[in-house]
Amino acid sequence: MRLIPEIGIDLGTANILVYRRGKGIVFTEPTVVAINTKTKRVLAVGNDAREMLGRTPGNITAIRPMKDGVIAEYTVTEKMLEYIRLKTVRGPQFVKPTALICVPSGVTNVERRAVIKAAHAAGFGRAMTIEEPMAAAIGAGLPISQAGGNMVVDIGGGTTDIAVISLGGIVKSASLRIGGNKMDEAIIRHIRNVYNLAIGEPTAEELKIRIGSAYPLDPELKMNVRGRDMIAGLPKTVEVSSEEIREALSEPVRQIAEKLCQVLEETPPELSSDVIERGIVLTGGGALLRGLDMLLTQVTQIPVRVADNALDCVAIGTGRALEELDAIGRSGAVTNL
Repeated sequence: MRLIPEIGIDLGTANILVYRRGKGIVFTEPTVVAINTKTKRVLAVGNDAREMLGRTPGNITAIRPMKDGVIAEYTVTEKMLEYIRLKTVRGPQFVKPTALICVPSGVTNVERRAVIKAAHAAGFGRAMTIEEPMAAAIGAGLPISQAGGNMVVDIGGGTTDIAVISLGGIVKSASLRIGGNKMDEAIIRHIRNVYNLAIGEPTAEELKIRIGSAYPLDPELKMNVRGRDMIAGLPKTVEVSSEEIREALSEPVRQIAEKLCQVLEETPPELSSDVIERGIVLTGGGALLRGLDMLLTQVTQIPVRVADNALDCVAIGTGRALEELDAIGRSGAVTNL
């Protein structure tokens, strides 16, 4: 019987998901923290803090402490991890849970150490990291321990991680600092340039979810968008079509497709044939963009499918990795600096 709680943390740029061993996913909230700039006190974390984005008075700031998949605000991230620990692991304070935390495949050792150091400071005992594409592959149920190529593309809020996995290890990988947040920024720029309308991140994300696509839709969709007229300075409503949003998203989608093709070109021939046979699996919130699987299938000429529970794959995979920690640790996928 294990007395020390074990939790897996998908510490994403946009959302945090926590998997507790034996209980499944116990925490899913946005990666947003509201702090009082005068007292430096954390006022809210997650959903409560997200509601404050763009709506706070001068002495309160709602920020995203993670940028491009790594820590941008160390102290705030530490407070956020402490909040997660207290919310997901109830019990005596002297019990320090074990944490396995996801990081993008392209992180440096300095960035990896910062994550582990923040976890220790937040009250966790043993803290380790696992690369996101490995966790995503495990969560998607791919047979990673077999001698055969499995390709996964994890599109998160801050990064896109692409990897070919065989025999429990990553053979070839690439990390692109483009994800859902860059897509939102592209939509904000488009609305500003075309309509002289200023909108915020939540509105851009709603546009992406409701009418965004990477491939032509049948029928095409439309949506009313409210924002501030940048010329008159007054509130204004415009109608935006899915064709426009697709055009706005074309640049980040093109960069993801190009990086995917580059990894495929550098993959050993035997593994390439396995990938052609097994297809490519998309995970992460960005995988839910309409038609992205069809577009990538057209570009690569390889079947591409979206994993079941794409949003939760990394967190589920992290939890399953905790259960097979010794075996996965031997493959080098888990790092404990």
